[in-house]
Amino acid sequence: MGPSLRLNKLLALGVAAALCGALAVAVLVVPRAGAANAGALEAKLAGARDKAGAIAADLRETDAELAAAQGEADAAAAREEKLSGLLAEGRERAAELSRKLTQTRTELVAAKARLRRSRAALAGRLVAIYENGSPSTESLILGASSYESLLTQITYLREIAQSDSALAERVAGVRNEVKAAALQVATLRKRAIAYDERLAAAREEIASVRQEAEEAAAHFEAVSAHHQASLASLKSDISGWVKQIQAARAAEARAASEAEAEEEIGRWLGGPYAIPAYIVMCESGGNYAAINPSSGAGGAYQILPSTWELYGGQGEPQDAPKSEQDRIAAEIWADSGPGAWVCG
Repeated sequence: MGPSLRLNKLLALGVAAALCGALAVAVLVVPRAGAANAGALEAKLAGARDKAGAIAADLRETDAELAAAQGEADAAAAREEKLSGLLAEGRERAAELSRKLTQTRTELVAAKARLRRSRAALAGRLVAIYENGSPSTESLILGASSYESLLTQITYLREIAQSDSALAERVAGVRNEVKAAALQVATLRKRAIAYDERLAAAREEIASVRQEAEEAAAHFEAVSAHHQASLASLKSDISGWVKQIQAARAAEARAASEAEAEEEIGRWLGGPYAIPAYIVMCESGGNYAAINPSSGAGGAYQILPSTWELYGGQGEPQDAPKSEQDRIAAEIWADSGPGAWVCG
């Protein structure tokens, strides 16, 4: 049961209690009015009973709607909480991607610098070879003063060739590093853009969910205000009727007991009932065929099917005769008192 529905129940309880309590006081002050006054009083009370019954029926009809709206509000809050968590996680992931992207761009800049240096060294070496030429084997042999000198020159030439080859490989390797770094930068940029899009979508969804929750809250307020206004109007009517009863019976001297007064009020309100009349008015408006579509409670006493079965009831509470409903309600009252009812 949602908070607005509980508020409406409590308001209904207050008005019904005011109805029975105020009328009980009026009857205790002066128990009997003239026939004309009694007839007018019963007619007014019949109207009050019908009005209370209509409000109780309205509460039952909107019970399922309010419960559904409460469920939607709870689901919206849970969804917003989940989306907020995903949004926070997405921000952390986006920040991590941004750091990686910055680091990779820095590495790309360094790799490009190494590539430039390697290319410059290779170009310088190629220019030197072009300008000076490469010595031939014949010139080395003819120009060597000794065998040891020839071996030394051949060793130098081999090392120079290996150095040139290593330089070329280094240039190729650095070029590959640059390509890999550039590819990683592009990949990280795409992932960062995708995360930004997901974050934007999550923000929009959170805004939508929050709007739905606000609309559900506004609906609660509107329904609650409507019920409060209806109950306040009924309470005002009852207060005026009680004053009329007190004025009409002020000349009579005989007092009645509280039990007699409540029994009389119960009869006027469609009873007598097995429990206080104000609880019955709040729960069902005195309608023995009433049923709450949300909880399944039925009858004048709004007894749950499980409780009805526990006390030996057959079928559904709202389908049972008045005597059976009264009997089981009296047993529940004897065992649990007013705590067994929401309006108690």
